[in-house]
Amino acid sequence: MMLLHWLLPWDFSVTVLAFCLSMVVLFVRGTRARALHHAALSRWRQTSFYLGILLLYVPLQTRYDYLAQHMFWMHRLQHFLLHDFASFLVALAAPWPVLGAGLPASWRSSLRRLWSSPAVRSVYAVVTQPLVAFTLFVGLIYLWLWPSVHFRAMLSLREYKLMNWSVALDGLLFWSLILDPRAQDQGAAMRLGTRIPLALLTMVPETIIGAYLSLHRGTVYTVYEVCGRLWPVDAVTDQQIGGLITWIPASMMCSAAALIVLRRWMYHDERVRNGAAAAVAVTGSSVGAPPPAAPALELPALAGGQT
Repeated sequence: MMLLHWLLPWDFSVTVLAFCLSMVVLFVRGTRARALHHAALSRWRQTSFYLGILLLYVPLQTRYDYLAQHMFWMHRLQHFLLHDFASFLVALAAPWPVLGAGLPASWRSSLRRLWSSPAVRSVYAVVTQPLVAFTLFVGLIYLWLWPSVHFRAMLSLREYKLMNWSVALDGLLFWSLILDPRAQDQGAAMRLGTRIPLALLTMVPETIIGAYLSLHRGTVYTVYEVCGRLWPVDAVTDQQIGGLITWIPASMMCSAAALIVLRRWMYHDERVRNGAAAAVAVTGSSVGAPPPAAPALELPALAGGQT
């Protein structure tokens, strides 16, 4: 009964329930559709997606939401889950083609037309620009942590919901761009070589604000004195723990993303080289075909003193 009590929504939202439930239903349908065509989805991708959706649901639709409204460090953990960890896991599963396959056939043509419309494509082209994506991702952290804005958001139900939805959706957008398994020549919106510095660059402003909150000796957020803290933790300690959550775990996610993209970039380059080598071999064996170009000078030749 105690577990059920904590799992029940503190502030029930039809929107959150409908969003999470529809994502799961479409993913299940899409996974089954792919399996019928001998393109079964790996277990790790399924696990990553379902765990990500669960960690989007829990901070918004359980009693955890009540804790986040009365302790700053619980609030920062909530936003870490929404903005960084849960959205990271969902994006890592690359679920969008699977979700599309799970749509009813009658919806696909309409959604395809909507997606192809000039207005939607223009907005997408803007928000997927590296500088814009970076500004949105980092800017929302600073916006909602600005003391006066944070004070109003924690006391206004409308602004509170807007705050949580904005960080969750922006997290999904940003990590989907960074963790897209495709290269740009395969349809990705962003080059692989751009994503690594972009992911690492987000660590800088997050470190700055996290370090400031962790090391600051005064009280920055007085709204929790108004709401009332749940546990006997002084304001500065509460704030310092929240700063560490903003600083360290978020930076770890950026580092993990950069390593994943680096591995995919190396794999993509290896496939391109192997494809080029196969093409050269086929061309060279053809009758009357020109001989393959001389290979570029490599580092071992330089080390050996060859020219």
